[in-house]
Order: sequence, then structure tokens, then C-alpha cells
Amino acid sequence: SSQDVASGGDTAQEEGKTELVVFAAASLTEALTQLGEEYMVEHPDVSLVFNFDSSGTLKTQIQEGADCDVFISAAPKQMNQLDAQGGEENSEGLDFVDSATRLNLLENKVILAVPEENPKGVETFDQLAELLKSGEIMLAMGNSDVPVGQYTQKIFSYYRIDEAAVATHLTYGSNVKEVTTQVSEAAVDCGIIYATDAFSAGLTVVDKATADMCGQVIYPAAVMKNSANPEAAKAFLDFLSTDEALACFEAVGFSP
Repeated sequence: SSQDVASGGDTAQEEGKTELVVFAAASLTEALTQLGEEYMVEHPDVSLVFNFDSSGTLKTQIQEGADCDVFISAAPKQMNQLDAQGGEENSEGLDFVDSATRLNLLENKVILAVPEENPKGVETFDQLAELLKSGEIMLAMGNSDVPVGQYTQKIFSYYRIDEAAVATHLTYGSNVKEVTTQVSEAAVDCGIIYATDAFSAGLTVVDKATADMCGQVIYPAAVMKNSANPEAAKAFLDFLSTDEALACFEAVGFSP
């Protein structure tokens, strides 16, 4: 009827795009920004807003009531803390995750990176263990309170390396970017970081840690229960699992 046209109800709805708020681990910034731009071209009715930060900070923001449609964490822990089906790690009884939509989206790799020219000729984790024990190299690693440092400690225990005994041959970073910088500047002979950080910094990766050495670095993703647009959120999550999206993630160092 003419009344409907006059009120402009339908046209206003078309102009008002569906806004999706995506909370994602900082390591995803590069790939997700690019994929988001492609997605908005293909879906002109959707407007994506990204919030990139550490997974722990994002978890806290969601818990405190921040608007979030999709959460992608750099470890299962932060997702489990928000997921009623998250097992022991759901210690606060939080129920923010639509568990039916949850999936393991990506895997990062813990790797051994060297500066340009690889001055000490370090080529494998096996060799690193020997050189550390004999005190012939300097290794940069993350502090014990950040995940990359915790993965490194697991690698030490795999090789029976006593961290205290080799302390004079270690330098520390308070996050993975600091460790990466030490390697880039050749302040150390090698460093243990993620494949994605090595890619971003243009560093040479000489070896990848196996699951036996330190477990897997899994990035889970899910739609949040209080999403204002759950169907659109699920559609975007589905897109992130397509071959097209995975190729973009792989280009910056992730594995499917």
C-alpha cells in the first residue's frame, strides 16, 4: 500500500546494514582484515567491525558484556572459559558460546627462527637442544606467563633441558613480538616464536615443533549466544572455513 512506501520502512532496513562485531586474537589482524574486506564486497548488506587484542583481554570484554557476534581465540582456554561445555576450564560458569557453532578454525605452529645469514648455523630443535646444553648459543623465548613461553618450556622438558641451568644463554620477551624483534635484530642466535610472526617479520624458519614436543596451537571460533545477528554471524564463520579463506590464512603462516 502507499502507506508502506511513504513510511520508508523497507528502504530504511536496506540502508541499515547488518553489523557484525568480530573479536579476534591479535595474530589474526593481517589475514582477517583482508578477508573482511573481501567478504563485505561479496555481502554488501553486511558491515564487519573487528576488535583485535590478546585472547585473555577479549574474553574479559565479552564476559563484561561487550557486543560480540563472533569470537576467535588463539587457544582453546579462553573459549572454554566462556563455553558452558568448556569442561574444567569453564570455572566461572560462564555461558556465552553457542557451542553448536564452535569449531577449531586454524592451527599455528611453534617454530625455530634465525636472524639473517643464520650466524650459528642452527637448523633443528634437536641441534638447538645440544647447543643450549653446551652453552654455545643465545636463545630468545617468551616469559613463562605468555603462551609462546609456555610452549617453549614444554619443548625444554621434551629435551630434558633445565631452564635454570642454561639461564645465561636465554633472553626473554614479555610477548611474542618482543621475541621476534630480538631475532630480527640478531641480538640472539635464534628464537622460538610462531610461524605467523616469522612470516610477518620476514624471518627464516629452520624447524617446526611437533605436537609431541609442545602440543598443538589451536584457534577455536564460535558465534556468541547473545549475538544480535546469529544467522549472519554463522554465515561469516562458514566463510572463514572455505578454501578461499584458508588460502589467505595459509599465506601468512597458519595451517588449516
